[in-house]
Amino acid sequence: MMKALVEAATADQLRSDLPELRIGDTAQVYVKIKEGNRERVQMFEGTIISMKNGKRISRTFTVRRIASGVGVEKTFMYHSPSIEKIVIVRHGRVRRAKLYFLRDRVGKSARLKEKL
Repeated sequence: MMKALVEAATADQLRSDLPELRIGDTAQVYVKIKEGNRERVQMFEGTIISMKNGKRISRTFTVRRIASGVGVEKTFMYHSPSIEKIVIVRHGRVRRAKLYFLRDRVGKSARLKEKL
């Protein structure tokens, strides 16, 4: 009863305009950022290293990139209204469900082979 009530309340918040993401994809995530009374869109590009496929509305994914020699990770809610769009740049070939081993790598060793 309670589960059906929660699903009915969140059904209109689910987004269908976003692409299907996979682990190892290099993605550009365009996020709306509010600064004072202005709002702008900022792009965050990196490799998707993990996905938590929660119950419909609580689905999240983590994107990692190297910025100025330092690894930066951001976790996004998949159905968040602050995400304007997601563009898949390339598909990486992976054999793992979570790519946490990339945290220990820098440079060429942090690259993934492209899926053909």
